[in-house]
Amino acid sequence: MQIDAVDEFNKEGHLIYSSNFIGAYVRGKTQEKALQKFSSEIAQYCRWLGTYREDGECTVSIIQKKQSDLQICDADSDVLFESEIAPLTMEEYKKLYALAMKSAWDFLTLYRSIPIKDKSVVQPRKTFYGMIPTTAEEMYVHTKNVNNYYFGEIQVSAENEPDIYTCRLRAFEELEKQPDFLKNIVFDGSYGEQWSLRKVCRRFVWHDRIHAKAMFKAAVKLCGKDEIANPFYFAI
Repeated sequence: MQIDAVDEFNKEGHLIYSSNFIGAYVRGKTQEKALQKFSSEIAQYCRWLGTYREDGECTVSIIQKKQSDLQICDADSDVLFESEIAPLTMEEYKKLYALAMKSAWDFLTLYRSIPIKDKSVVQPRKTFYGMIPTTAEEMYVHTKNVNNYYFGEIQVSAENEPDIYTCRLRAFEELEKQPDFLKNIVFDGSYGEQWSLRKVCRRFVWHDRIHAKAMFKAAVKLCGKDEIANPFYFAI
């Protein structure tokens, strides 16, 4: 499997995305250490989509680099992929839409399976956006509540209630009312960051994935693996 990778980096580390496995990512102090994790990440990702092959080998090509002033070590990111600028066909949009909605549903499935949502084994730590969420409930709320932020960056009205799946679904419905949404216009959003519809879809899947992984690992430690759903196929 060919992985086309986008490396966002600084002296603190590397956050490397796959542009052709939308939402898949690896992190590491060095590029080499990050890239060593791609085989495992893509295997989990393909199991999630039901496309995994035992004989699948990964070849990684860095197709874009961006040096960043953000806290890459805490997954602070603002890169816009060169591949996220082109207009969309309806077929492409439907695939991105389906991916973002599957991700939301699976995140909700994971969260609902956790019997203890208000306790944690995660140590508190401060990041660029404040204290990290440590309980399943905090992780869920944090992840759900980017809905109006992400959609707002491409000028789509959205809310964060009642749940991560429904609020995302309703925002996509609002998006589709815009006659030119397939043009994939690049907007200058908050904090000097550029956004497009392609980027919003990728960011949803990535953001779900990064917090689902943390939620899953913490829940397994707290409750045991037999209690917790694993729709993302994270390694235990």
